[in-house]
Amino acid sequence: MASAVIASVDGEIMPPEGASISILDEGLVRGDGAFEVLKLYSGHLFRLTAHLDRLGRSAASIELDFDRDALEREVAALLDAGVPADGCLRIVVTRGGRRVLTGEEAAPFAPHVAIALVEFTPNEILAGVKSISYAANMQATRIAAGRGADEALYVRPDGVVLEAPTSSVFWVGDDGTLRTPALEVGILDSITRQIVIESHEVEQGEFDRGDLLGAREAFLAATHREIQPISSVDGHEVATVGGPAANQARASLAAAVEAERATTAS
Repeated sequence: MASAVIASVDGEIMPPEGASISILDEGLVRGDGAFEVLKLYSGHLFRLTAHLDRLGRSAASIELDFDRDALEREVAALLDAGVPADGCLRIVVTRGGRRVLTGEEAAPFAPHVAIALVEFTPNEILAGVKSISYAANMQATRIAAGRGADEALYVRPDGVVLEAPTSSVFWVGDDGTLRTPALEVGILDSITRQIVIESHEVEQGEFDRGDLLGAREAFLAATHREIQPISSVDGHEVATVGGPAANQARASLAAAVEAERATTAS
């Protein structure tokens, strides 16, 4: 978990330990709200518009109104106040109408990760929504840890591969094709996932868990962890850990960051 160093609540900037919302806010009581996490690179907030657009879609899906213009001003003010230059920015909007921002030190991630497959049925109402109702995701991670893995990866009861609690998954099949689940199976429209898809030939679809278990190479992709190779799936070792597919995806992400920074600077 990242460590917050500065916070903003409805535009008021303060130390994180001083930030609070009402105990009656349904964001707290019922987990009713939406959120985004963005990564900074040398002080540049990557893909801000894309993240705010997705926040808007998530909020609209659960009929939650928020003031985007005010939020954008508050993001800029918090960045000026001292978000870590290579840290993260977390944005939360709650049913109680609060806009909560935290500037965080980026959490370190291991060079590779072992995953355990956990059965999960996507919620049709919340499909594609980045909701703060995260109890199921946290429990899935605990289940994975109980099996000796570092992270969970969801599969539907019919065996179709979905995503990790906070990441998309890619793998190279026996035929050498890079694959990832399609959005239609009930996964989040990940911004990092889209960067990989735009930069490589990727087959999207419904894939059985057996295809993943036989992967030549596999990796997770997300804003916070970037590209993280997978070393094993349900105890089955992946043949190549951190091979060409992961390295190319990592290079594509780095290129996207540099291109955006160059455009912003000009």
